[in-house]
Amino acid sequence: MSGTGTTDGRTVTTRIPARLDRLPWSRWHWMIVIGLGTVWILDGLEVTVVGNIASRLSEDGSGLPITDAQVTGIAAALYVAGACSGALVFGWLTDRFGRKKLFLITLAVYLAATALTAVSFSAWWFFLFRFFTGFGIGGEYAAINSAIDELIPSKYRGRVDLIINGSFWLGAMAGSLLSVLALNTDIFPKDIGWRLTFALGVVLGLVIMLVRRHVPESPRWMFIHGHDRAAEELVEGVEQEVEKETGRALPPAEQEITVRQRRSIGFGLIARTVFRSYPKRAVLGLALFIGQAFLYNAVTFGFGSILVKFFDVSSGATGYYFAVIAFCNFLGPLSLGRLFDTVGRKPMISGTYILSGVLLFGTAALFGAGTLTAVTMTGCWCVVLFFASAGASSAYLTVSEVFPMETRAMAIAFFYAVGTAAGGITGPLIFADLTQSGVVGDTVLAFCIGASLMVAGGLVALFFAVAAERQPLEDIAAPLSARQENA
Repeated sequence: MSGTGTTDGRTVTTRIPARLDRLPWSRWHWMIVIGLGTVWILDGLEVTVVGNIASRLSEDGSGLPITDAQVTGIAAALYVAGACSGALVFGWLTDRFGRKKLFLITLAVYLAATALTAVSFSAWWFFLFRFFTGFGIGGEYAAINSAIDELIPSKYRGRVDLIINGSFWLGAMAGSLLSVLALNTDIFPKDIGWRLTFALGVVLGLVIMLVRRHVPESPRWMFIHGHDRAAEELVEGVEQEVEKETGRALPPAEQEITVRQRRSIGFGLIARTVFRSYPKRAVLGLALFIGQAFLYNAVTFGFGSILVKFFDVSSGATGYYFAVIAFCNFLGPLSLGRLFDTVGRKPMISGTYILSGVLLFGTAALFGAGTLTAVTMTGCWCVVLFFASAGASSAYLTVSEVFPMETRAMAIAFFYAVGTAAGGITGPLIFADLTQSGVVGDTVLAFCIGASLMVAGGLVALFFAVAAERQPLEDIAAPLSARQENA
């Protein structure tokens, strides 16, 4: 790496991105995946557990004076508000102060808030720390997606990102089964079982923290923000580790990039870059996030009520059905993720969105005709969400890789916040009455709304998606610093 000028505003030429992208898969990459990716399991666990234990929290003897409507309404809305706020706040801080500092801070916020939720003694306490739990989780999405995409080699980036984001559903599956156990009063008293579910989240988070301490800062962030010497030492250490593991010398990295280093990037410049320099990509991000948010709300918001009201499934058994649905959600990114790197981003993103929307239209038709049972209805949902989950995960991948590095975390945060707000605020307003009314036509309409927006997102991707497969991040969107230097 070479450089000229003063420490602040120096011009440096480096091969670090090319050196990272040409690395073979190694134990070092597994450490990154485990240290950063497993937090999505916690998110899935959190969301599912709270939804499933709502009825227990509202019972006499739970130790918490709260109603079922307050848990699923106020507490859920505050969790969503916290997630949106945390994504935006921590997203800006991540681009400014680095990936590692923030992915340690966001996990610490999550751990503290979850632990304090477990000892709730009143409704206001529960509401407050549900907000801060969401605040930490929202920050995780920005800090971690940006770090993962900058550390994982370009040939593996698509599948790794999809599988990690899809692991949310492993947590959802675990949360669903855990809630069945926690609500069993033959095992735990009413005022203890629900607290233990939150305590388990804390224990898992502490284990993740131990691994995460060893995950490095992104060398891509480091060389742009004036830490080029430390970035060089870090990459050299990784290369030596990989060569020792494989027993082979690494091929030379040829591609160079020249940047003018900056300490920070203003929010105004970030906004202008995302919406003025890349308007089609901004439309793509909005379409993908809103489409997946509405499809998931259409299916999952009232799935328990649909099973109970239309198929006479006992409320205590819906957790088992949800566990099956959650497993299929994870199976989608796991099975299809590799194709996003081989077949390509555009056909896979548009294909999964459009296909899942069309399949949901088909499910709506079968449900409206009265030809489904609880098992076949769940089977239809599983097929729809197998493809929808891969598509939804690709939304995070897309906004992470199609904007310049200096804006990456903030772009993720913005589109995540928009999608989460659409799903967590607008979605319930639209779908609550439709999916819980007990009227077949209302539920059919809910399915059709979700399906329509998912198909619309796929059509936008068909025209606007970027062929980012196996491409260095710097080729997909040149860093702002590099643009100015080369102008």
